[in-house]
Parts: sequence; structure tokens; C-alpha cells
Amino acid sequence: MLWIQIDFMQEYIIKNGTIINRHEKKILDVHIKDGMIHQVGEGLENLNATIIDAEGMLVLPGVIDDQVHFREPGLTHKANIYTEAKAAVAGGVTSFMEMPNTNPQAVTQEILEEKYVVASNTALANYSFFMGTTNNNYEEIIKTDPKTVCGIKIFMGSSTGDMLVDDDHILSKIFANAPTIIALHCEDEQTIKDNTQEYIDRHGEDIPFSAHPEIRNHKACYLSSSKAAQLANKYGTRIHILHISTADEIALFSKGDDFKNKNITSEVCVHHLSFNSTQYDEKGSLIKCNPAIKHKEDQEALWKALNEGKFDVIATDHAPHTWDEKQQKYLKAPSGLPLVQHSLQLMLEHAKNGKISIEEVINRMCHKPAELFDIDRRGFVEEGNWADLVVVNPNEEYTVSSNNVLYKCGWSPLEGTTFSHTIKQTFVSGHLAFSEGHFDESKKGERLLFNR
Repeated sequence: MLWIQIDFMQEYIIKNGTIINRHEKKILDVHIKDGMIHQVGEGLENLNATIIDAEGMLVLPGVIDDQVHFREPGLTHKANIYTEAKAAVAGGVTSFMEMPNTNPQAVTQEILEEKYVVASNTALANYSFFMGTTNNNYEEIIKTDPKTVCGIKIFMGSSTGDMLVDDDHILSKIFANAPTIIALHCEDEQTIKDNTQEYIDRHGEDIPFSAHPEIRNHKACYLSSSKAAQLANKYGTRIHILHISTADEIALFSKGDDFKNKNITSEVCVHHLSFNSTQYDEKGSLIKCNPAIKHKEDQEALWKALNEGKFDVIATDHAPHTWDEKQQKYLKAPSGLPLVQHSLQLMLEHAKNGKISIEEVINRMCHKPAELFDIDRRGFVEEGNWADLVVVNPNEEYTVSSNNVLYKCGWSPLEGTTFSHTIKQTFVSGHLAFSEGHFDESKKGERLLFNR
């Protein structure tokens, strides 16, 4: 198809932007050719290239979100790969890693590959999908190709039906023999069941949403995450514990970015940094998620740990549900919130407000996900890498509203929030997929590959 080839060969020079890369800020040009960053330097010229004037703008590596739920297949009334990848690109997220708790669940190699086929035809962003685990699919798990699949996902305690892996023998086998990194959702199921029953006995069906961090409490998180850490240390397994929400769990993690010699890594999510339990009365189900958004003391501890280097990456755990689903009472309202379109703007706003440096935002949202997962040639603004780039105006306000939310669910917990940064352009593997509010969907994203 000739038009795809022509599009792929389009050259660009981004002129005079402030590049943030490896904790440095430099005003340089970037030449994009054949999907790659061909050259980074001063005064770049090329007659074949389209010029993008980025003076006064930030030029950033594309965000790599290591945890999203795009709901396809089977839950597409909530979201699908097409809509959510498009929203991601509008927010400067150029690559995503999607979770297996779809319908059917991605617990066989055949079902997993079917998701890759869908993404190759519909995803505007680059993509990878985790292989799911159950108590009964060990033989499928060990077939996972570490070079073409981002990782294996274990739910150690979440209420996800038969994706809950609670057989200690199976857990030990997976930890001992996993062919690639294991990503974990850690909450203790029995603790959550006991706490839920307590609140039902007390409130019946009228449990307040403010009870959520008490039901899915510190104990539930720590019991599970500490067990995962013990298993990882016992078997020398490379694990990545997702969405840390409590101060208690921080002690499980160490500083340092040498991922070749660090077998336990961690992720913190933008909502656990941005919200706390005082906001349940206002936002209710809109911030109900698993693990729960906890207390102000936990939020402050997460920020401290992030700035000390104890968390390796920042992600979203993007998990959309319909507005109507979210309007139900506590026990029926599903957990999860959509965040992938605004995660970069949200973190840049935190940087502007002094919570974190902008260089560290880029480090934890772009550089470290690429290094932690050994992603091939992404995550940095460097010659020879794929051209995953975001141009951001740091002085143009952007207000989140129902009119500009691109998720299929049509809502965001951030509606009414005004950011001081606006995403102007997003390049995905050299393709200008988003520019000034408009999309070019003529080329889809690429499958992520891994140097393992």
C-alpha cells in the first residue's frame, strides 16, 4: 500500500525545542527520518523535511505507560484498544503495556496473540500485552517469549475471578521458572473479604466510599506485597510490584537503577500521588480503584519515596468504566479510573508546583520504563532510537472537560482541572500521529520488542 510507505518516509525537523533527556535540558533540533531519530544537534537543515518550530516548547521522549486496561476483548462497552490508544497519544503516551483481565482473559498464547493482531490494526500508539496467569495455566505461561511480550501478570489477591492466583505451589512454580519479568497486583484477598463483611454488617448496602481505604487497607497491601518480595528473593525472580499505595510497603524497595542486579522493582501511579482519602466525599466512586487511594500520610510518603528513588516508574493503571456503572452504590460500583490522556500533564503540573523535578518526571515516565523492561530503542531522545517524541507548550493552559475527554467512557476524574501545559504534537515511531488537536491515523503504532 503505497500511501503507508510514503507516510512512513515523511521527514521532520523539530527546531529549537528544549529537549529534556537524561536529566539535562538542551535547546537542540531533532531530525526524524524513516521512523527514527536520525540526528540531534544545532542548526539542522534538510530540504526534504517538514519543519516544526518548537521554540519555547519542551521536546520530550514519549511516555511509556507500563500498566493500562483497555478492555478489549469482551468489555468493549467500557473501552477498546482503538479509543484508549488514541486518548493516550493525545496525552503524550506513545507506548503502552496492557493487562490480561479481559474477556476472554489473555491466559493462553493464542488469545494473547489475538490481542496483538487487534492492536496492529487499531492502536495509534506502540503496544505490548502481558500474559495472564491462573492457578491452571502454567504450561501456557512458560511458553511466553521474553523478546516479544512485555511480561507476565499475576493478580495476588485482587477480586478478578479465576485470575486470582492463590495456590502456593503454583505461585512457587511460576516464580521459579518465569521466562520474563513478573508484574504483580498485590492485595490479600482474605483480609479484603473480612473487612468488607465488617462494613456490610455495619452499613448494609449503604457503605460510604470513604470506607474503601479501610476495606482494602494497609494490611491487605503489605501482606501480599511482602509475600511477593519473599518469593522473589527465594527464587531470584525478577518482579515488578505495581501501584504501590501505602507507606508500609516502601520498606520493601531499594534505591538504585541497576535493573540487571535489582530483582524487585516498583511502580507508583499518578492517582495515588494526586488524590487522598479526604476527597472520597467529593468524588466518591470516581476515585474508587484497587488498591485504594489511601490517606494523606500515605500520599506524602509516596512522594518522599519517589523523590528518594525508591519507586522505579510512574504509570496510570488506566481502568475505565462507564459513567452509569460508576453511579452505583459502593458494593456494585466497579473499581478503576481513566487517566492515560492526562498523566503527563498531571505530572508536569506537579513539577511546576515543586513536588518533583521535571527531569525526574521524564526519568520515571520515559527512561526507566524503557530500561526496566529492556525495550528496544525507545524512551530517550537519542540518535538511533525510534522517534517517539512529544512537543509540549509549557505556557498554554488546558482545562479538562467532557468536551475534550477522548476515552470511550467519556469522563475523567480530572474534569475541571486546568493544567499549565498543553500537548502540541505527538510522534509515534516517526509518524506525526497527533498535532494541534488533530489526529493522523494513516499509520498505526509498532509492537514493542525487548532486548532480553
